[in-house]
Amino acid sequence: MPGMPTQFDMFSDGPTAETDTSIDLPPKRPVGRGLNEKEMVAHLVDTGRYRILKKLVPRQIASEIRPQFLLKGVILDTETTGLNHRRDEVIEIGIIAFTFDEQGCIGDITGVYGALQQPGIAIPSEITRLTGITDEMVAGQRIDLETVDAMIRPADLVIAHNAGFDRPFCEALSPVFASKAWACSNAEIDWSARGFEGTKLGYLIGQAGFFHDGHRAVDDCFALLEVLDRSAKHDVLSPFAELYRSSQRSRARIFAEHSPFDMKDHLKARGYRWSDGSDGRPKSWWIEVDETALDNELSYLRSDIYRYPDADPPIKHLTAFDRFRA
Repeated sequence: MPGMPTQFDMFSDGPTAETDTSIDLPPKRPVGRGLNEKEMVAHLVDTGRYRILKKLVPRQIASEIRPQFLLKGVILDTETTGLNHRRDEVIEIGIIAFTFDEQGCIGDITGVYGALQQPGIAIPSEITRLTGITDEMVAGQRIDLETVDAMIRPADLVIAHNAGFDRPFCEALSPVFASKAWACSNAEIDWSARGFEGTKLGYLIGQAGFFHDGHRAVDDCFALLEVLDRSAKHDVLSPFAELYRSSQRSRARIFAEHSPFDMKDHLKARGYRWSDGSDGRPKSWWIEVDETALDNELSYLRSDIYRYPDADPPIKHLTAFDRFRA
């Protein structure tokens, strides 16, 4: 109405209502018929105002295994009664077996297994809150170790999203895991360089454009498989190809034993972690680096930490067969 003052929008970054007379209309829809599902999704995405998540549909076990994929991999996930592999127990395991080639291309699903197991104690309420697994669900349930062993034994690579957690629990569950090469999809892929904002599986699957029914080990394995097999527009390698190459590189674990106490903040800031010696490692700050970065890291320790050119901290050389052990 003439003379009526215009309301000022404190939250607008653009022009005020006095100057902005445009109306934000959605793109025109096709005339004469309704939109099918594919068109609706495209219509919403094209507006630039929506991101659509697609429900992840688990891949099926292949009826025929393609011969060009000669290598065998396994993705696994465990749920446990706690964080200590010496005291706590596995209450669920999920396993997906698949084939892949030397270039890191994923082939066919060859097997799927998931099972619950009743522990020797009541499941802590915090674990039930995190996993959804109750005492009633696991009552009388057992993991079939013959099936587990049959799936793990032929594997060239075992993958977990937190291998440092899963490997010790799996080795306590069955000796078949001890002789396997392991890879960690959390630690051995540069997710940040791929545009991901976090490394938790929930972040990865959401930013990859999917949602899934979480809290079941097999479901999480299928979700991780899809993320690993995803190729972004500008990626030279898929995440799985990067992970496979990373697993083939040797690593060096350096223990900054007897480092000066007043240097602890410098070590921590550089990425060193503290070992209290309870797991058999030296009681010291430590870091794990690629073999190619070993000389540079030793130079840093000698010049900035020990300030002694002949300092010789303990070093352990690791391959995928050694990494992520307890």
